[in-house]
Amino acid sequence: MPLSHIKNRIHAVLWEVKLEQLPRWQRHIIKLLRIFQAVIRDLSDGLPTLRAMSLVYTTLLSMVPLLAVIFSMLKGFGLHNQIEPVLLQMLAPLGEQGVRIAKQIILFVDNIDVGLLGVMGIALLFYTAITLIHKIEHAFNSTWHITEYRALAQRISDYISVIMIGPILIFTALAITAAITSSTLINTLSSIEPFGFIIKTTGSLLPYLLVIAAFTVVYILVPNTKVNFRSALTGAVIAGGLWETTGWLFASSVANSSNYTVVYSSFAILVIFMIWLYLSWLILLIGASIAYYHQHPDKIPAEQNLTHLSNRMKERIALLAMYHIGKNFHENKTPWTSIELSDVLNISSEALSDVLHTMECDRLLIRHQDRDISYLPGQSLENILVIRILESVRNHSDISCKNTDFIHSEKTVDDLMAAIDSSIGKAINNLSLRELISSSDAGHDT
Repeated sequence: MPLSHIKNRIHAVLWEVKLEQLPRWQRHIIKLLRIFQAVIRDLSDGLPTLRAMSLVYTTLLSMVPLLAVIFSMLKGFGLHNQIEPVLLQMLAPLGEQGVRIAKQIILFVDNIDVGLLGVMGIALLFYTAITLIHKIEHAFNSTWHITEYRALAQRISDYISVIMIGPILIFTALAITAAITSSTLINTLSSIEPFGFIIKTTGSLLPYLLVIAAFTVVYILVPNTKVNFRSALTGAVIAGGLWETTGWLFASSVANSSNYTVVYSSFAILVIFMIWLYLSWLILLIGASIAYYHQHPDKIPAEQNLTHLSNRMKERIALLAMYHIGKNFHENKTPWTSIELSDVLNISSEALSDVLHTMECDRLLIRHQDRDISYLPGQSLENILVIRILESVRNHSDISCKNTDFIHSEKTVDDLMAAIDSSIGKAINNLSLRELISSSDAGHDT
């Protein structure tokens, strides 16, 4: 059977069927298959793999400083001894090599004396740790097609909170879990059936549940947008299962293989560690992509990802965006975010963000920072002329050209261009954004 025929059959099954006519369980399966198709399409484009490789490099540079900062935080709470067991669990797929890597990392951390580093040394540790978190946020925002970032002050405060408070909460929870599982009551109940079977099963599932819980929290907190818990949990369940399965396959096929030792000699342990880091980051990004498409199923079709727009389409998007933003401002409603506008206009976030950025540069829009970044008119609605909105989009690309005098023009063409601009100006007749909104309201009233 030709490959093209198989692709057509798959497309017909996924996209030509009417979901409302299917039973509920079949609808869920079709939706999940559509998400998988979108994730595979993104992987074939290569961007998730590039982001994962970038995070591997940053992790190698930032791991020891980050753990040193965390170690100093946990030491004050008596929880610093929990770092090594957690590292061993994360590196378990590496087998004996994972134990060696964990012990070496802990040795590096122990050798860092924070008291001798001074102010600049401590600041450098925090900067290196913050750089890793910033890279992670950038990767997740790219996965969620978000171009707006948190304000600098909010970003720094959030990063420091993650570094200082997050580990304390995580390791406290792990310590409580370990204390409960080793308590006398649990040991007594383990000898009584069916409690013994339940406790044993729960203990076997606990690592999976902890990974899923950790992934869910990451998917909710890291992207600079509101992520639904259900979408984050869906991505976390799939990514968590994939992470555990990949770890088992990696331990049985790669970590215990002697081929890497033969080829790379003493560097084999580093190569294996980097491969596992890459797979871990890639799986985490795949889960983020699943969460994104679960929350925004309308972004799955390939047509939604096109960002190469004609000038005419950019002008239309600019007018529509300014209309909606101005209307909400005029009616004293909640400002629009770029995600909400992209949903209303049914275009990709990248295409809309490019237009919004253009008008922001021309001071037609300003950003409003609350919980999410939203947009307000940059001037009073009476002072924003429709012709200025059109000119903003038309002339923005000219900024990248430092010298336009190299074009050999003709007077006939110049006269024609001037006549076109004059005709457009007469047709619009100094129409303001306020008048455009008012005329629309009058049309709805009639």
